[in-house]
Amino acid sequence: MANELDGMATFVAVAEAKGFRAAADRLAVTHSAVSQAVRRLEERLGVPLVRRTTRSIHLTDAGERLYAALRPALDEVRAAVAEVGEMGDTPRGTLRLHSSRAAETMFGESLLSGFLRAYPHINLDLVVSEVPVDIVADGYDAGIQLGEVIDKDMIAVPVTGDMRFVVVGSPAYFARLGVPQHPRDLTRHECLNWHPSAEAAPYRWEFTENGRHFSVTVPARVLSTDAPLNRRLVTAGIGITLAFKAHVRDALASGELVPVLEKFCASFPGYYLYYPQRRHASRVLRALIEHIRLWRTGRAGGGRGEERGGKAGGGKAAGRKGEAKGGKAAKERASG
Repeated sequence: MANELDGMATFVAVAEAKGFRAAADRLAVTHSAVSQAVRRLEERLGVPLVRRTTRSIHLTDAGERLYAALRPALDEVRAAVAEVGEMGDTPRGTLRLHSSRAAETMFGESLLSGFLRAYPHINLDLVVSEVPVDIVADGYDAGIQLGEVIDKDMIAVPVTGDMRFVVVGSPAYFARLGVPQHPRDLTRHECLNWHPSAEAAPYRWEFTENGRHFSVTVPARVLSTDAPLNRRLVTAGIGITLAFKAHVRDALASGELVPVLEKFCASFPGYYLYYPQRRHASRVLRALIEHIRLWRTGRAGGGRGEERGGKAGGGKAAGRKGEAKGGKAAKERASG
């Protein structure tokens, strides 16, 4: 019976991950173990559940029907196990979390190190990626993302407050090529831009003027998937870039970088921990929520967030802020 349950859970992981290798990574087992578990389940049932090709997998009609029945049942089993585990005095178990890379580099170390020290019986399964995910379908307990790319049906817990982009360059660069006075002047500058993948379009720099939001397509002297590299090149005087202010705070304070176009850079909702309203928050997730609350007020170990306040923007976006998600803006923007 245990093997049958394992095979069913493995099949659900394959269906949700849309591949054997991705499911193996998610389950922390080998690719062959996943393949064999699904094959044994198909043999027991006497029907194929998965159509395999060299590049992808697809569920058969029988597979679709089985997945539809198993998914809610397994959710109930996991919830029951979590509830029993919460009967002890100490939070314990595994917390599966998804975070964007920009969020992790901004506050991940200080927040998570304190959390792990405070809760030694909680294991963290953290996936850091710019790839958009459905935290429910992909089996995460929660995610960390910018407020305005979080669906309205999620519960959002503030991690930072409002944030701001800033256009920055080195003093030497501005001495050589001048200071832009308006975002449209950027078309005459050497810009270092970002996109989330080689296939994605370059990020359109977003600004606000007299309450109107607009974006500018900048000429890219450098187009990179690595925003930290862009910041290092800008510090070396190669060009100018758009960055989270929190990422360049030290360089601005030291004078290595100089901000420009500040009056056109409006604040936007910062980072939030989010999870589904309809799902019971496990004890390990509640422990993280409480730790975030203490961390924000400076009463938890590992430092604290530098930003304050702010509300989740609600609404879903395909990638509102460049270093966080990239791609097409959530709102319709006029070209600058």
